[in-house]
This record gives sequence, C-alpha cells and structure tokens, in this order.
Amino acid sequence: MMHVLPLSRNPFAMLLACCLLAGLAVSLSVFAPAADAAPGDSSKPRHVILAPVSKKLIHDRIEALGTTRAIESTSITSTVTEKVKAVHFQSGQRVNRGDLLIELDKAEQQAELARARAVHGERKLALKRLEQLDERKLTSPDEIDRTRLELEQAAASISAIQARIDDRIIRAPFDGVVGLRNISVGALVETGDLITTLDDTSVMKLDFSVPSVFLADVVPGLKVRARASALGGEEFEGEVRSIDSRVDPVTRSIIVRALVPNPDGKLVPGVLMQVDILRNRRQAIVTAEAAMLPLADRQYVMRVVGEGDSATVEKVQVNTGLRMPGYVEILQGLSEGDRVVTHGNDKLKPGDKLDIIGIDD
Repeated sequence: MMHVLPLSRNPFAMLLACCLLAGLAVSLSVFAPAADAAPGDSSKPRHVILAPVSKKLIHDRIEALGTTRAIESTSITSTVTEKVKAVHFQSGQRVNRGDLLIELDKAEQQAELARARAVHGERKLALKRLEQLDERKLTSPDEIDRTRLELEQAAASISAIQARIDDRIIRAPFDGVVGLRNISVGALVETGDLITTLDDTSVMKLDFSVPSVFLADVVPGLKVRARASALGGEEFEGEVRSIDSRVDPVTRSIIVRALVPNPDGKLVPGVLMQVDILRNRRQAIVTAEAAMLPLADRQYVMRVVGEGDSATVEKVQVNTGLRMPGYVEILQGLSEGDRVVTHGNDKLKPGDKLDIIGIDD
C-alpha cells in the first residue's frame, strides 16, 4: 500500500511546485503588454519636403501635325530653247534678288540688236534732215510723218530684240537659297526644263490641320510652338497668320498657316513638325503635381500651417484645372504663398508636426 506524504512534508514536491510557478510568471510577463506601451508616437515630427503655391503664366494647348514650306518658292526654268553659255551659281548657294544665275547663248540676238540699232540711227538722221528741209519748205509733211513712224518702228524692234536677249539671261527673282543644279555649260535647255529651285527660308510657312471644333478658338495672332524629330526636338516659336476659308467635309478639319522665323536656316521645306497652338493664356495658381492626393473623384493636398518647430499640416480639398509636366493648375482651395507637402504627404495626418528637410522648387 502506497502512502502519499503531504506537500508540506515532501521537499521534492515543494521544489517542483516553485519551479512551475516561476516559469508561469515569466511566461505571463513576456506575453502581457506593458502598461505604458503605445503603437506610435504622433508627437514625433515627420520628415517632409514642401513646395510653394505660386502664380504662373499658362495656356491651353491644341496639338497638330504640320509641314514646313518656304515663305517664297519657285522653280527656275527657261522660256526659250537655247544652249547654256555660262552657269553662275553652285548648288545650295545663297543668292540675292537680281543675281545672275544662267546665261544662254544670245549671239544671234545680239547681232539682230546691232542691226536694229543701225536702222534706228539711220531713221533718226533721216528725220533730222527732213526737219531741216521742212524749215525751208523743201519737203512735204507726209514724208516727215512716214520717217518719224519708221523711227518708232526701229525703236520698237530694238525693244523686242532686247527682250529676247533678257530671256536668255536668268536672274534670281528674290533673295533665297538655290537647290540642286540640273544643267551644265553646253547643255541644250528647252522651254520648261527645270534648271534649279529657289527658296526664301528666312521665314517658314507652317501648314497644319485643326479639328473644326476649335474653329472659334484659332484666330490670327495666336502663338504656336513647333518641334521636329528630324531636328533633335528643337523648339521653334511662331504665330498664326491665316486660316483657310473652307472646312474639309471628309475630315472636318481646317488648314491653319503659321509663320515661323528661321534666321539660322535650320528649318527646310517639307519637314514634319509637331505643333502646339497656345490659347487662353492666363496667370494661374499652380503647385507641384506630386502634392496631389487623389481619393475617389476628389483631389486633396496637405497644406502647411504655422512656421518653424510649430508647423503642422491640414488636409485641404482642391479643384484642379490644366495639368502640365510637373505642375497642376489649382482652381479652388489654395492661394498664392501657401505651402504644400510633396514628399511624405501620404503618411501624414492632420495635425502632425513637421520636420522640413527641403523645398521642392
């Protein structure tokens, strides 16, 4: 028969009970939360970057594709069939109005001119002799009139021959740059043959199509900005000069022409350009786009309240307008001079203290 000793009389049992009680106390101390522990400390300043709210000159844009054309352009051709005597230009050369480009053979016309001048001189002398005889009543008025008419005919012949000579001397009709030379000395040029081209590229015409829904917005005087991939994206500025009188019934678009200064000659005819028409220019309240906190269909920003160590934030709903690279137009909710949080704003709550580590300007 087994005898169980009371707990107070069994030293081993007492030792075991004490160990169990100590282990339980340690476990409870590990898993039980401390009385003063807190999930977070809202009084600790948040590291943020701010951006100012300022005024900026902005504009709405209408985008289009356009093609450049020279302000003046022509094809240099011959009006007669003749052999080329001399060429006075090189391909790509800049010329001025009146500069000699091509000389065609004009030996026959020069000979005719010399003969016509001789006839003119003879008729002039004959008229002078008749006038002297008329003073002594030794000739008739009909003879004088006939000689005077022959003199006028001789003068007209000289003018006609001189015009044919001028047709064989081809000059630049305006300042510009000649294109490729298509003839050589000794070649026979026929009427209408292309000799070269001439373009005045000091100012370029930029023609582009605009949807007819913008017809009321596009008026002469609007500024445009254009850039071409072929020129490395360099931007050129111009101005709308004229608008076509008809809307295309198929595309429902209208052709607009702008003039773009080209003093350096970088633009050449035929370049495809991306065009931005700048309309509704205005001074607007803008701020950094990074400050926007979208929630459903609304936009909010965290606006800074106070200065220095006492700076906190408040959540403000804003109405936005035009968006630009890095900026957004504020229609309502902010004023010029306000400051908003751009970095760290998604972790802020209204009333949080701030540690401003930078200004995003």
